[in-house]
Amino acid sequence: MNNTTTPTTYVLVPGFWLGAWVWRPVADSLSERGHVVHAVDLSGMGERAHLSSPTTDLTTHIDEVVDLLEQQNLHDVVLVGHSYGALVTTGAADRVPERVARLVYVDSGPLPNGMAQADFEGPDARAANDDLVMTHGQGWKLPPPPWAALAAEVPGVDDTAVAALVEGSQPQPWLTATQSVALTGAWQRLPRTGVLCSFSLAQLQQMAPHAPVFAHMVDGDWTYVELPTWHWPMMSRPAELAKVLESVSR
Repeated sequence: MNNTTTPTTYVLVPGFWLGAWVWRPVADSLSERGHVVHAVDLSGMGERAHLSSPTTDLTTHIDEVVDLLEQQNLHDVVLVGHSYGALVTTGAADRVPERVARLVYVDSGPLPNGMAQADFEGPDARAANDDLVMTHGQGWKLPPPPWAALAAEVPGVDDTAVAALVEGSQPQPWLTATQSVALTGAWQRLPRTGVLCSFSLAQLQQMAPHAPVFAHMVDGDWTYVELPTWHWPMMSRPAELAKVLESVSR
C-alpha cells in the first residue's frame, strides 16, 4: 500500500460448502497491502464445521455476520459475498446498513425478497438436490459437488485448487438453502458491485428482461467488473480478485 491509500475493512463471506480458508490467498494479498480483512467461517463450515445442525439456516448465518460487525465494532465495511454468501451479506447489510460502505457480489447477486437459494436454478434442480439431501445427507445436508468434474469444464483451474476444495469442503445445511430471503430493503441504499466470473455483463443484461431474479441486478446503484474464470475465482485467480476488491473500495 502506498502512503496515500487509506486502509479498508473487508468482510469476506464464502458460499456453499466452504469456509474462511477459501479466501486465504485473497485475504493475504489484501492484508499485505495494509487492509483489515475478516474472512468468515459460518456455522457448519471450516473451523465451525462442528456447529452444523439440522436447524442451521440462513438466519443463523446472517446473525453470525451481524454479530461480527457489531462485536468488532466495524464500520465502513466492504462486505463481500460469494455465491450463497451473497444472501448472507445482503441480509446482514439489510439489518445494519450503517456499518457497510459497499456490497460486493462475487459471481452472484441478491435474490428477490421471498425467494430461496434452493429455487434459484428451477424446480428440476431443486428436486435433484432434495433427493441428494435425503439419500446422501441424512435428510438435512447437501453434499459437496464433484469438484474435479466442475474444474474440468473450465480452463485454468489447477489440480492443487481441486484438491483443496475436496479436502476443505463440508456438507451444507439444507435449511440455509430452503429458507426464503426476508429483507426490508435497507440494503438497497448501499452502493453495489458485481464481480462477474462465469457470465458476462452482456449476458446479465440479456437475461434480466426475462428473469426476475436478474432484473434487479441491472437497476439502481450497481457497478460491474468482469473477471473471466469459473465460479470460484478465489481459487483460480486470487491475485486478480484481490486487486478488483481493492479497486472497488476507492
